[in-house]
Amino acid sequence: MTDPLARRTDYRVTFLVLCVGVASFSLLQSMVNPVLPTIQAALGTDQATVTWVLTAYLVSASVFTPIIGRVGDKVGKERMLVVALAALAVGSLLAAVASTVGVMIAARAIQGIGGGVLPLTFGIIRDEFPREKVASAIGTSAALLAVGGGVGLVIAGPLVEALSYHWLFWIPMIITTLAAIGAAIWVPESPERTPGRINIGTALLLSGWLVALLVAVSQGHHWGWASPEIIGLFVAAAVLLPVWVVAEARSDQPLVDMRMMRIPTVWTVNLVALLFGMGMYSMFAFVPQFLQTPEAAGYGFGATVTQSGLLLLPQTVASFIGGVAAGRLATRVGSKALLVVGAALTAIGMFGIAFAHDELWMIVVETLFLGLAFGLAFAAMSNLVVAAVPQSQTGVASGMNTNIRTVGGAIGSALLATVVTSELQPTGLPVESGYSHGFLLLAITATAATVVAILVPVVRASTHVVPGPQAEWEAEHPEHVQA
Repeated sequence: MTDPLARRTDYRVTFLVLCVGVASFSLLQSMVNPVLPTIQAALGTDQATVTWVLTAYLVSASVFTPIIGRVGDKVGKERMLVVALAALAVGSLLAAVASTVGVMIAARAIQGIGGGVLPLTFGIIRDEFPREKVASAIGTSAALLAVGGGVGLVIAGPLVEALSYHWLFWIPMIITTLAAIGAAIWVPESPERTPGRINIGTALLLSGWLVALLVAVSQGHHWGWASPEIIGLFVAAAVLLPVWVVAEARSDQPLVDMRMMRIPTVWTVNLVALLFGMGMYSMFAFVPQFLQTPEAAGYGFGATVTQSGLLLLPQTVASFIGGVAAGRLATRVGSKALLVVGAALTAIGMFGIAFAHDELWMIVVETLFLGLAFGLAFAAMSNLVVAAVPQSQTGVASGMNTNIRTVGGAIGSALLATVVTSELQPTGLPVESGYSHGFLLLAITATAATVVAILVPVVRASTHVVPGPQAEWEAEHPEHVQA
């Protein structure tokens, strides 16, 4: 019998292309945050309007991540990977040449479509890689999301100072264009497909409650939590969410299979993702802000954007090390153990920042703990979800996990902004206790994530594997299949 994968691209080449795509998406998530005031001044807008540069990307990525993942399960993951990378490239080009804030916001919404890169990457890895390589490959690619977030904070300042903020988009455009070409040439089309059509009705319902919720939590601090607009958005989300769940449960062709979402491993890991996202994304936003606070405020270090980014470099390196090590460690101790350790280290790091932040070395050590935690936990969450679902649902399952983590980040950032700014000095800067209480809140959510992680049941990766070309290849190459 002819080897069904003999003529397929070497999985290491495929992995390189996938990592470039994931890294580009994660960079675009974080690079804009530190230089938002620069963009505001350059485009001649106000603070309330420029926040939509972040909100548009957040909302678009949250909506499209599970949808693109599901479409990839149905029509082909390689094809949709090219589409997602092309959206990142087009959005980056439009943002680089934007002369008004409206064009910039539209560009960021287009970039959000690229959120589908992550679930498509996990699905392609599961379909194409030898089984003993799957855990480490998923771990590394998942950790790149945390690594890219940290790298974005490190390079944003120097890049803007040396060139201009436009290069925050020119560079990702070049990288994602090359990645899209590489995906079209070298990434093989997935042999796994989910039959049926895309359920447009449930996709609209999913988009509706996500948009309502995320706009409310991201703009509540600016519009006022008791404003009619914010209350109306929360009410809309509260109504649309259960309607979406019921519609999916009754549908013959669900966009997100509710039976899959009820798998114990899936829903418990998703709950960890929600709690974990609250801490990680909030840390990316508020630790640099804390470091940049003038010493005249009685705390902070008066760091520049560039200096605060460099102070977080050890955290970025630790994230990468944790993600790379997670795959190998998972084969020895299991992904659940890594998830518990990652969540526990997050809690330790957050408690440390809340109570010990008087010296720079304290912040560096504490964020290093957080970086290691992010690398381990991201890899573990992705591996646990991928192993728990049928191969044909890898895209949508990992997409929803990524999405829930993003929702957690939006909620955490909104809560932290409210806590930090609840009491201001005459200069307009937050008092120190605002940061202490905010980081303490994140430490509590990380502790809750640790408890939930302990309760996550473990499913063998082989339990739900659907026979196909990969299974045939493994049968003929038992030396590559892990017992």
